[in-house]
Amino acid sequence: MAIPDENIHPTATGNAAETVAEHQAKQDLIFYSGWFCPFNQRVWITLQEKGIPYQYKEVNPYKKEKHFLDINPKGLVPAIEYQGKALYESLVLCEFLEEAYPNHKPHLLPVDPFERAHVRLWIDHTSKNIIPAWHRLLQAQSVEQQDAARQELYVAQRKLAQQVKGPYFTGNEFGLVDVANAPWVARAYILTEHRGYDKAQVGDGWSEYAERLATRESISKTSSDEDKIQVIYDRYLRDEAQSEVAKALRAGRPLP
Repeated sequence: MAIPDENIHPTATGNAAETVAEHQAKQDLIFYSGWFCPFNQRVWITLQEKGIPYQYKEVNPYKKEKHFLDINPKGLVPAIEYQGKALYESLVLCEFLEEAYPNHKPHLLPVDPFERAHVRLWIDHTSKNIIPAWHRLLQAQSVEQQDAARQELYVAQRKLAQQVKGPYFTGNEFGLVDVANAPWVARAYILTEHRGYDKAQVGDGWSEYAERLATRESISKTSSDEDKIQVIYDRYLRDEAQSEVAKALRAGRPLP
């Protein structure tokens, strides 16, 4: 029996569709993508930022087709095939692309070991605090749950904002902390419209930082039309989504 999530729009739209059309030729690197997924968009942003040649292939991770499961047994986007070998997990892939293509700039991680470790600490903060709070707010049904999740998100984003050197996390160069947060920043309008989220309430320069991320070319070029994205998130707003993220939140488990 099919689940509702299978019936997503089959392809990217808008700016993202134009980017897909530019990346159909065969390459050493194949990017298996779900146009709608913010975790997936991290990798897509990285590919665009660094100008890495890639072939784009759209998959519906809810259908778990055999070839894709052979690449990623979890059946989740994003995934890549690189010279015939498979890898997955968004942040792992972003770091892999940084290391496998050292001559492609910008560099998303600092050269200095201490600064690189500092960046990883705040990526960890993003993964353990910002993203879970964002999704809890999205799926929360009662006013009390929404209020608690909204405050949790403000606190988590404020802590990150206090570390931003400006204009981006490490200074002038767009980097991996920015990549890790950008897809959710670009989708914040959903929380604003439906969950009372106000980025100005974060304070400490978050609004300005978020605006820089949301309007960066690599984010714009990997973003589909808002009406198509809204259909996906309507299921989360009703707490009906059957993604692994949605199921983990309902069960009180860490996000996959």
